[in-house]
Formats: sequence, C-alpha cells, structure tokens
Amino acid sequence: MGSGSFLVCRTNSLSGLKRPATKAINVDVIGKDLRHDKRSEDRRLGSAGGVLTMVVAVIAIFWLWPINPSLSDIPMRLGYAIQANAFALVPLLLGILAVANARFLGDAIDPTLQKENRAMQINGRVVDNTLQQFVLFLVASTALSVNATSSQMRLIPAATIVFVFARMAFWIGYRIHPLYRAFGMGATGYLNVGLLAFAIWKAIGFGA
Repeated sequence: MGSGSFLVCRTNSLSGLKRPATKAINVDVIGKDLRHDKRSEDRRLGSAGGVLTMVVAVIAIFWLWPINPSLSDIPMRLGYAIQANAFALVPLLLGILAVANARFLGDAIDPTLQKENRAMQINGRVVDNTLQQFVLFLVASTALSVNATSSQMRLIPAATIVFVFARMAFWIGYRIHPLYRAFGMGATGYLNVGLLAFAIWKAIGFGA
C-alpha cells in the first residue's frame, strides 16, 4: 500500500509539472499568430499606400505635363513612347550593374559556387522582378500610344516617371526589409494594370 501510494503521488506530481509546458506552447503559438497578423497587415498597408501614392502622382503629373500637339499621328506617338521606355529602363540597368559589379569584385564571380551574400541575392531578385514589370510596362505603354490622343499621351511621361520612382522604392524597401518592398510593388503592379486596361479599352474602340 505504501509503495502504491508513492507511485500515485509521483504520477500526479509529474502530471502537474507538464501543465505549465503546455501553457507555454500555447502562448508561443499565439505569439507567432500575432506576429504573422502584424506582418500581413504591414504588407497590406504598404501595398495600399503604394497604390494610392501612384494614383495621386500620375494624376498630378498628367495635368501638369503640357500637351504636345505634334503627337497627332501614330509614328510620332510610337516614337514618343519608345523614348519614354528608355527612361523606364534606368532602374533595370542600375540593378544589373549592381549585381555585375558585386560579382566581379567579390567571391561570387563564379555563380556555381553560390557565394552570394544577402545583398546580392536581394539585388538579383529585384532585377528579375523589375525585368518582368518593365516588359508589362513596355507593352502597355506602346499599345496605348497607338490609339491615344495628343492629350491622353501625357499619361506616358506621367506613368514613366512614377514607374522609375516606384521601382527604386521597391529596391530600397527590399534592401531594408523584404516586407518593405510592398509599397513599390503595389505602385508598379497596379500602374501596369491600369495602363494595360486603358490600352485594351482604347484598342477595342472605347475611350476615344
């Protein structure tokens, strides 16, 4: 009887010791959920801020930019759009140069060794994303220039200026913290969506 009582007490004692550990795990899980929710909220706010800033900037530049009466025929408008896209290439060019110089001056000159540091990895991803966004911008702006009026062509320089600054904001934010790229990503992504939607709208005969 004495030995049995000792075992019962021992079991109860061990069971009691396990409860705080269960509570600690639950607190840790709750903490992770809260941090995840905070990061998701930061991404949404950053992206929304980027979109809002983009819209305001495009509208402001559009109305401040003078109308060019010479953009009355398609060849002139196409040439104008192509020149604008040369400026839109600047962020991509800077990113490529940053990656190339870092490789040439460091141990990552041989890509197969996988010796890229964090900065180089981020710069490489920025280049990849900027190339994707630029292709969309090039197609949308060129297609829009075919059917846009002289007045509507002000949208091309306005969008180009915002595109360049949004890409730089994406790069700088990414280098600070990956979450902070949301501002530039939102601005660039929805700028391209708007341009492409307007180009298609004009192409099918609306918005003349």
